[in-house]
Amino acid sequence: MNAFSSLMDGFGTALTPINLLWAAVGVLLGTAIGVLPGIGPAMAVALLLPVTYGLEPTGAFIMFAGIYYGAMFGGSTTSILLNTPGESAAVVAAMEGNPMAKSGRGAQALAAAAIGHFAGGMIGTILLVALAPKVADLAVDIGAPDYFAIMVLAFIAVTSVLGSSRIRGLASLLIGLTLGLVGLDQMTGQQRLTFGSLQLADGIDVVIVAVGLFAIGEALWVAAHLRRTSGQAIPVGRPWLGKKDVKRTWKSWLRGPLIGFPFGAIPAGGAEIPTFLSYVTEKRLSKHKEEWGKGAIEGVAGPESASSASAAGTLVSMLTLGLPTTAVAAVMLAAFQQYGIQPGPLLFERESELVWGLIASLFVGMVLLLALNLPLAPVWAKLLRIPRPYLYAGILFFAAVGAYAVGGEALDLVILLIIGLIGFGMRRYGLPVLPAVIGVILGPNAEQQLRRALQISDGSVSGLVDTPFSVSVYAVVALIVLWPLLRKLGRGVLKSRRSVEK
Repeated sequence: MNAFSSLMDGFGTALTPINLLWAAVGVLLGTAIGVLPGIGPAMAVALLLPVTYGLEPTGAFIMFAGIYYGAMFGGSTTSILLNTPGESAAVVAAMEGNPMAKSGRGAQALAAAAIGHFAGGMIGTILLVALAPKVADLAVDIGAPDYFAIMVLAFIAVTSVLGSSRIRGLASLLIGLTLGLVGLDQMTGQQRLTFGSLQLADGIDVVIVAVGLFAIGEALWVAAHLRRTSGQAIPVGRPWLGKKDVKRTWKSWLRGPLIGFPFGAIPAGGAEIPTFLSYVTEKRLSKHKEEWGKGAIEGVAGPESASSASAAGTLVSMLTLGLPTTAVAAVMLAAFQQYGIQPGPLLFERESELVWGLIASLFVGMVLLLALNLPLAPVWAKLLRIPRPYLYAGILFFAAVGAYAVGGEALDLVILLIIGLIGFGMRRYGLPVLPAVIGVILGPNAEQQLRRALQISDGSVSGLVDTPFSVSVYAVVALIVLWPLLRKLGRGVLKSRRSVEK
């Protein structure tokens, strides 16, 4: 009841005209920035930090929260329409959203994503209000072996369900893990795969890898085929979800937060892991398995809902522990420190008005985001009416601008082109792109957690499975790996029984 009354006081703060204005500005800026490949919410908040020096802290953080959620939706917009993720959390949206767009159902995919973000954000924020202390306690208790087990689960899950074979999925994952090795060893400081270049010492940014594999690779692939086939404008389709679409997606919208919120609250990769796991879950539970890879709407609705809920989960650790679990949370932590505020267990007591105003603004921002983006779904989808040669020329331009904006180095453009050629080759030989992106995102963290766990156990492998949580996760991993074999054995037993009965 105390949390409820505090939330009501927060609405009193968030619904003042000036704070409503900052929420609307944040949502608009976030959506616009998220649409641009390579410029995600973390960079947007970082760029706006100097602008907010003269603002009240509450208004500044309300605007930052709007940018965060708006950029997540904007990133899924380009993922769906152009197969070009605006940020890493939007990678999964391209898997089913882009085939939907190519088949003339881009507006439906965008509508499913918008409602998914709304549902995930609302449910995630309700869970933030109700469960913040308990989730914070869970995050404190989880150690290096548990983090590593979660990342192994993500690796195995995504290579098991994507691509025409597990071997191709594993090959794609190894490409990503190799790209993730570039830079300084986090434990020893030694250079790896840098070829003597100081500019590669910091590694290859995830944004450059995602944009290169998806945007550049897709553009080159389309260009190679346009030499033989003319580029026709793709039909947009009707702008709203039908009864059949809603019937297929409402359960996905509700399942997404159950995956996204817990993973957002623990330091295990931010929104990337839950979106991947939501995709896997929806594919396993789908009654329309023949549509997957060709445009299954559940593959958009579930991951987007999980992505938005994970953003609310991220705020749990950041506000209650001062522990940033994503790049955006890290930048927001710096913003708190800019105002002389230290997030932690005492934040809710010392800065009650700010915290509850920020949480209440998340509800307001979700409504604004839905009101803004749902009507604009057919407008965004009209991008597909542009002839593909001009469209992909624009994609190459914005991809190059986004990649250059990441570090301001000309070498980033060279790396972008090289990774784009790798993406083209992966499409040529049937390798799924997503496992490679996962390898780059989670590979360095997985290596660090593995080495920490082994250091704690003095090099004993048993240290990786010395907690109930890690044992449970590895049991799920074993089930995923052995499921095809178990299914074949089960079918064989059934056939033998039927033959005996006959």
